[in-house]
Amino acid sequence: MKYAHTFRLIVAAVAAAALAEHTIADEGMWPLNRFPTGPLEQRYHFTPTKQWLDQAQLASVRFADGCSGSFVSSSGLVMTNYHCALECVEAVSEKGPKLLEEGFSAGSPAEERQCPGMELNQLTSMTDVTARVSAATKGTEGDRFAAARKAIFATIERECASSDDVRCEVVSLYRGGKYDLYKYRRFQDVRLVFAPEFDTGFFGGDPDNFMFPRYNLDLAFVRVYDAGAPLRSTHWFPWSADGATAGDLVFVTGHPGGTSRQYTVAQLEFERDVRLPAHLIYYSETRGLLTEFQRRGADQARRAGAQLVLVENSIKVLAGEFAAIGNPALLARKRSEESALQHAVAAKPALERQYGSAWKAVAMAMDRKRELWPRNAAFSRLSESELLGQAISLVRLAREQTKPNEQRLPEFTEAALPAVRQRIEASKPYSREIETVALAHILTHLRERLGIDDPAVKAALGRRSPDEIATAAIAGTKLDDAGIRIALMKGGTAAVEASSDPLVVLARAVDPFARDARRQLEDQVDAVVDRNMELIAQARFAIEGERVYPDATFTLRLTYGTIKGWNEGGKEVPPFTTIAGLYERNTGSPPFKLPERWLNRKSRVRLETPLNLVADTDIIGGNSGSPMIGRDGRIVGLIFDGNIHSIGGEYWFDPAKNRSVAVDSRGIREALRSVYQADRVLQEIAGRPD
Repeated sequence: MKYAHTFRLIVAAVAAAALAEHTIADEGMWPLNRFPTGPLEQRYHFTPTKQWLDQAQLASVRFADGCSGSFVSSSGLVMTNYHCALECVEAVSEKGPKLLEEGFSAGSPAEERQCPGMELNQLTSMTDVTARVSAATKGTEGDRFAAARKAIFATIERECASSDDVRCEVVSLYRGGKYDLYKYRRFQDVRLVFAPEFDTGFFGGDPDNFMFPRYNLDLAFVRVYDAGAPLRSTHWFPWSADGATAGDLVFVTGHPGGTSRQYTVAQLEFERDVRLPAHLIYYSETRGLLTEFQRRGADQARRAGAQLVLVENSIKVLAGEFAAIGNPALLARKRSEESALQHAVAAKPALERQYGSAWKAVAMAMDRKRELWPRNAAFSRLSESELLGQAISLVRLAREQTKPNEQRLPEFTEAALPAVRQRIEASKPYSREIETVALAHILTHLRERLGIDDPAVKAALGRRSPDEIATAAIAGTKLDDAGIRIALMKGGTAAVEASSDPLVVLARAVDPFARDARRQLEDQVDAVVDRNMELIAQARFAIEGERVYPDATFTLRLTYGTIKGWNEGGKEVPPFTTIAGLYERNTGSPPFKLPERWLNRKSRVRLETPLNLVADTDIIGGNSGSPMIGRDGRIVGLIFDGNIHSIGGEYWFDPAKNRSVAVDSRGIREALRSVYQADRVLQEIAGRPD
């Protein structure tokens, strides 16, 4: 459609106004090398210096399996959430006291316990490699684009990763509008220092999850070791003795896992119609199975308890996202923003020629995704059995290592191999009983989704039922022994292909079908979407510059806001809770059961001490364990959750109600002092390590 010159100017002005609306609030998960200081100075009269930003970067750490943390002493002490360290607590508990029930506090370095398979990453540099990626993919489309981009990513990462102690990732920002190379220092010797009891770390359980008021000590400390000794670092966050008050400016530095705020309307409609309902059904079934499993006995209840909490969390997140995306106001806003950008592009013929068809291409790719995604999703479930996941890793590692680095699956390139090897080598306990239930569920799901006549189902099951296959495979496998896995890994293709372990046999049988489903989705959908989302990002840059933050990518981001409650149904929700409220909420029965230690030492506790707080900082899943700091860079809180309105932050930020939930720094100190008598940790965070 052609526009008169005057009409073009009007449309462009309206578009610019619409596109600028979301920048008014304290919104945004900003990469530290792209952090805009102007709005912060204008609103709060504070400008972080380069030294301040460098300190925030180097004092922050990423847990490779999906959480955040921060150095809080010069001796490698890292603060994170209890739920981020839970797998470590479970693993070390199998070799001694039941730490889930009793908690843990190391009285000396010798008592700190190795966390099997845990990896922490410290971001050391960010380099713009957009020009190099663009040159490598220029003129390509579809599967050729996907192959070219995968190859250049692998090449750049291999050049960067000079040793196993270095982790390098090419990160797509703005859905491909920019590419940065993130270089990390990798730490794989991580040891547990402190963790409260399960009943304290998960106090309130699912009923209180994503709620506020909240009363929770979701806290753990681990320590990074380097060459067998505690890491010595000059970059760590000091502790605030006074904490924060209502209205104070605060910052959160962490690793938000992913957001979909720059999705097109077609992508959001796929989320609403396909992905979210499918995941909700699957995890609801999983919750039912785990609930039934817990009823088999006390040991089963203990073994499944932590896993059930995480599944319930997933359900609440998915339900919240589904509700958010079903909100007519969200899609109306997204349609308005998308239309505004399209009109702004159409108003400039050069931009229209270059970018005008991108939205239609994405929409057509999403139609194809509706056909291909369910099959790929069914295969992706296979690794939800931890032991089958190990078998799949061994099979794929052996096969991928026979290929040139540039042609491998991204998770098996040379730069990624240290993390793969660590997962395979990690010695940790597995419950064969839970694994049997999980594998039967996964195989049943595969059969239901693909049909009994599907070649993949026939290859996996033959003439037996999912229950029969799962029972026999878990009973017969030896993959719960790290030594067996290491031998298979070192034996390469010959050892893996010759293995008669039933889980390896199953992995070999289904892997070709899973690879084919993944290849079709990547070549026919993801490559098209990624290429055209690049164009949309470039169109946005052409219209409004780079003043919009990129979607989260599980990379380090900085966000800011204030300590602030909100209005819920006409009632103001105060921003703080106290330890007194924790005792008042105690019922004596899970999930509102305070451990005996808390009850016996109540007289020592300063009940008026703030325990949890909320702020209007913009966070999402992956920020768990993020430090909350003040202007002076001191710890005032520990992010562990958001309120129920924060779940919609996957798609948009609502400044009126979206809140981060944190453990107050004063509550942490009081619990360590009065309840746990963890003097060693207290001295460290006060800057006096032993």
